[in-house]
This record gives sequence, C-alpha cells and structure tokens, in this order.
Amino acid sequence: MSRIGRLPITVPAGVEVKVDGSVVSVKGAKGELNHTVASPIEVSLEAETLTVARPNDERASRSLHGLTRTLISNMIEGVTKGYEKKLEIVGTGYRVQAKGSDLEFALGYSHPVNVSAPEGITFAVETPTKLSVSGINKQQVGEVAANIRKLRKPDPYKGKGIRYAGEVIRRKVGKAGK
Repeated sequence: MSRIGRLPITVPAGVEVKVDGSVVSVKGAKGELNHTVASPIEVSLEAETLTVARPNDERASRSLHGLTRTLISNMIEGVTKGYEKKLEIVGTGYRVQAKGSDLEFALGYSHPVNVSAPEGITFAVETPTKLSVSGINKQQVGEVAANIRKLRKPDPYKGKGIRYAGEVIRRKVGKAGK
C-alpha cells in the first residue's frame, strides 16, 4: 500500500465535502474546489474522514493512489487556510506596482510588463521589490508565481531578476575570475 495514500484525511469543522461518484467537491470559508478522481481510485466519506482506496496493485492504480489523496488534502487546506507564494525582485531599477488587481513590472526592458490576475488569484505588493501571489488552488498559485518568475529569471552572474522569497541563487564567477 502507498504510505501516503492509505492515510485518512480528516475534514475540519466548517468544511463541507461531497463525494458524488468520481467528483469530490470541497466547500469552505475561502471558496469551493472540485476534483474529478481518476477511474480506478475510489473515495469514500465516513464520519468526517475521507479515505482513498485502490482496487488492485497495478502500476497505474499505485501511482494514482497517493496523488489523489494529496490533491484532496490540498483542496481542503486551500479552502481553510489558502496558499501564498512570496516573490522578491532584485536589481537596480527593477520594481513592481499594483494597477488595480493587475501588476505592472519594470524589469529593464524598454516597456513595462503587465500581468493580469486570473480568476481566483490575488496579488499583494508589500514594497516595490516584494510581492505575494495568493489563492485557494495550490497548483494555480504555483503556476502564476512561476510565470511571474519567468518574466526575468535570476541571473547567475549578478543575481538580478525575480526570485522566490528565500531562494538561494548559485552565483558564477565572471570572466575575470580564474
């Protein structure tokens, strides 16, 4: 058995979980999320605990077992606490401004770069060099943060660019260093 997949998921107070065939819907204080479970995996709800079971030990069933349990657990955590990724901008003249719900970056290009917030994602600009991406869907928050980081990846020579908070950039020696 999968060590992760066999762990039961406890449903906290204030969270409503519905299992309708292969669709699991989770509703909480911050919003509602749905997930369609892959075919061999079965999800059952008994007295405020969710259990994820697989019918056999085939490779496909084993690989989906722990994944499904983790996805449902992340949905429950998302509707209760939410997810947040913090980003830092390093570089002379590099900054970000909030324009309504969107962001406008100055990243050394000849033009400002605008990023619009997808549905379910909110941006918060703490300082001109620090921002955070938050939402209830863990995958969506991570993807939006990665797309923002892609606008100007951290340079390995000077360290300039957009990085995650706490990310360590391995620096290279330039041509002068031997």
